[in-house]
Amino acid sequence: MGAVSDGAAAPGSPGAAAPAPVAVTPAAADLIRSLRGRHGPLMFHQSGGCCDGSAPMCYPAGEFRTGGSDVLLAALAVDGVPEPVEFWMSRSQWDLWKHTRLTVDVVPGRGSGFSLEAPDGVRFLIRSHLAP
Repeated sequence: MGAVSDGAAAPGSPGAAAPAPVAVTPAAADLIRSLRGRHGPLMFHQSGGCCDGSAPMCYPAGEFRTGGSDVLLAALAVDGVPEPVEFWMSRSQWDLWKHTRLTVDVVPGRGSGFSLEAPDGVRFLIRSHLAP
């Protein structure tokens, strides 16, 4: 993959060497670079709520306020983006998905949220598989 997460252990792991829980596809990395050029530093949040809540939403870094009900899953290192792109998820959603590895991808179509890629006619989505 053209960009991967920072390699940190999954949340809740006591320093165990584990694959990072989040990665991005080359297509998602391209879109992240484009959005970074237009909007500055970025972040993702996935709430697990209704509508497009199960899709990752991309915001300017710090625009979405995280709190105690959120978990920082990864600080994604994307080639061509000078700073890590944080990927947050609601704690209740992570409790359901903690046995998976997540991959941020992009597909044609518009989601029903406020994610930065919506005007481009594409949307981010998560592909998941069970962690070994």
